[in-house]
Amino acid sequence: MERNEELKAHLMEKNDEFRKLASQHSEYAKKLDALEALPHLTHEEQIEETRLKKLKLRLKDQMEAIVSQFRSQQVA
Repeated sequence: MERNEELKAHLMEKNDEFRKLASQHSEYAKKLDALEALPHLTHEEQIEETRLKKLKLRLKDQMEAIVSQFRSQQVA
């Protein structure tokens, strides 16, 4: 687990695409936190919550693909 965090920290420092994806992921997380803090969501807010969750998950998948690719390059 610690190795994985070190690898992500390295990619944050050295890989522009990973850094951009992580920044966007963080932005979506903040927006989701704001929505989830509301006592009740309107229909539009529920749709936005679902949309943000899907976008955030897609970014996480893209970030994990970069980590996996970097890891395989290190082994080769």
